[in-house]
Amino acid sequence: MAITNEQRITNLLSMAQRANRIVSGAFVVEQAMKKKQAVFVLLAGDAAEESKKNFKNLANKYAIPYAEALDRESLGACLGKEFRAVAALTDEGFAKKLRQLMEESL
Repeated sequence: MAITNEQRITNLLSMAQRANRIVSGAFVVEQAMKKKQAVFVLLAGDAAEESKKNFKNLANKYAIPYAEALDRESLGACLGKEFRAVAALTDEGFAKKLRQLMEESL
């Protein structure tokens, strides 16, 4: 059975969580962005439009790359949480690999 790209993305995010290289939840992600700790922001595709707009504006303001992927349930599940609308990677290596996986899925 072949592993889908979405599974690879969730596996990578799970590894980042275990390595303590990802933060999730609106408040924590916003703080990480303002402190320039976030290197890549991931928005759930089914997050509220207002939330997506706010985080895209913040990402643009602080020059942090971002993307939309997964849904709130699967984003939360791979991080060991319930629902998550936004998460931010704080490690450049994980961010680079995530960008690579997302480009492959286009």
